[in-house]
Amino acid sequence: MKKDLRILFVSAEVAPYAKTGGLADVAGSLPGVLSDMGMDVQVVLPGYREIDAEQVYITDFPVKMGNRRETCVLKQVKDAAATTYTVNNYHYYHRNGLYMHHDDGERFAFLCKASLDLCKATGFKPDLIHMNDWHAGPVALLLEEEYKKKDPFYRDIKTVLTIHNLEYQGHFDKEILDLLGLPGELFVPEKVEFYGRFNFLKAGILYADKINTVSRTYSREILTPEYGEGLEGVLLNRRNDLFGIINGIDYNEFNPADDAFLYYAYDERNLSGKVQNKKELQKELGLPVNNDPIIGVVHRLVSQKGLDLVVETFEEMMAMGIQFVLLGIGDPHLEDTFTRLMEKYPDRVSVRIEFNEVLAHKIYAGSDIFLMPSRFEPCGLGQMISLRYGTIPVVRETGGLKDTIIDIDRDPEKGNGFSFSEYTPKAFIDALGRAVNVYRDNPGLWLDMIKRGLRTDFSWKNSAKEYFYVYNRTLKV
Repeated sequence: MKKDLRILFVSAEVAPYAKTGGLADVAGSLPGVLSDMGMDVQVVLPGYREIDAEQVYITDFPVKMGNRRETCVLKQVKDAAATTYTVNNYHYYHRNGLYMHHDDGERFAFLCKASLDLCKATGFKPDLIHMNDWHAGPVALLLEEEYKKKDPFYRDIKTVLTIHNLEYQGHFDKEILDLLGLPGELFVPEKVEFYGRFNFLKAGILYADKINTVSRTYSREILTPEYGEGLEGVLLNRRNDLFGIINGIDYNEFNPADDAFLYYAYDERNLSGKVQNKKELQKELGLPVNNDPIIGVVHRLVSQKGLDLVVETFEEMMAMGIQFVLLGIGDPHLEDTFTRLMEKYPDRVSVRIEFNEVLAHKIYAGSDIFLMPSRFEPCGLGQMISLRYGTIPVVRETGGLKDTIIDIDRDPEKGNGFSFSEYTPKAFIDALGRAVNVYRDNPGLWLDMIKRGLRTDFSWKNSAKEYFYVYNRTLKV
């Protein structure tokens, strides 16, 4: 296997510079681990106005967008774990927010073209381009249909596409093909057309040399109509090139032994700090300081996360004598619903409608049980983070949740949480009830599960080795 690989890593989000979800966490962690393994990894993301990291000017070059040229100003982020570039253009990125703009298709088409053009501008010829999610999908299309045909520099470059969440595909008007400088005959169902629109992700799936999703179970689920989001047929045709690699988490960022965001530090050998974190969390959130189990939720408030099951069973949850803590933003209906539940149970429920990294860490550490009853979950990071803090997850058996959480009743020796299969209120509340019962009635087992969680290794080192394997498989295509 070739060890000194040269990788260009393209992502619309990279933590800590630009983040709305788990994609940023992956793009912010994996390249650094790959670099530590000896690879030459260079990361590129859009130069959003909100990026406040110190950057230095590298060069600038024109990017052809249809019948005009846009200037790309290339800057390098200082002190990044892996070489990290931002592609800057005032017209596309000097505005508020990463997404939800009228010209998002054009903005990310620019990212794709600029990512390819910067290779020549900097003299960095990658062995492989690692594209992340729909925003980067057309890189593979451009590479095969234009760049390799016109310039020998690009002919040996391979591509890998990671699908972080198939639900988000990037549907835009046919005119995107003109902006990319590609012929109209590609706009057919066998190529990039998808129900009358250009589909960014479909372009990546069709043209990437290899594809992976972020868990083994999700890589199988997306081949079915239930989870395939209309692309299951396209994916079935590529199933021999499809892999599943579970995400990791940054064990330096999430470490209860030295997490500066926590009230008290703790580890497996000394759990008194976890008890103190619970008490301080209760005080900060205005909840009674007692031993009732705290149920924690830290999520985007979207239907995917299964929060409708929580709403439907909330009265039963309250009847269990629990405290409920939620942090997140998202669907206004869910925001209002949980706010009203807090108003109904002010001494039992705390709801914070905000993005708050510090409070998130405190909830992970101070809660007893962490909820992830997701309708679907490509990987999920919350369950891994909760285990890192000795907080026991209750999850639905889907995607990465199924791959990482072992139900204690199924395997008392290795069990690290509680899970359920059917997406129904009854199945969810039964699983939560089992967790609450063990918490109250079997403290010895509960303590064993806490320690088991703290010992679990979901760091990036194992997943990075799997990516290394896929990269080398790709180079043999």
